[in-house]
Amino acid sequence: MLVKFRAALAGVLYCLRTQINMVIHLTAMVAVIGAGWYFQVQPWEWVALTIAITLVLAAEAFNTAVEVTVNLYTGKYHPLARIAKDVAAGAVLITALGAVAVAYFIFGPRLGL
Repeated sequence: MLVKFRAALAGVLYCLRTQINMVIHLTAMVAVIGAGWYFQVQPWEWVALTIAITLVLAAEAFNTAVEVTVNLYTGKYHPLARIAKDVAAGAVLITALGAVAVAYFIFGPRLGL
């Protein structure tokens, strides 16, 4: 079990080392957590924020896995490889937009928006 945990941790660290978007998402996560503490959000709001953050980080990790797998499969340009990468990146965009919506609903009224 420890071996599998180490492998998973290695995957997370790989994402952090190689994917600037993962660093950006983690920076946003820290900002959201700080805002949550500052505004003293309710427990149900923490749940919504946690789910949104987790989905974005997981989507970014899956996107990285797809990109690495596609690159392993083919070193040359292929339209289907491009589609696979674009769809995976689109999934990250969808989750990020959803997270922005959650943040807007929670923090918007507190900011007068």
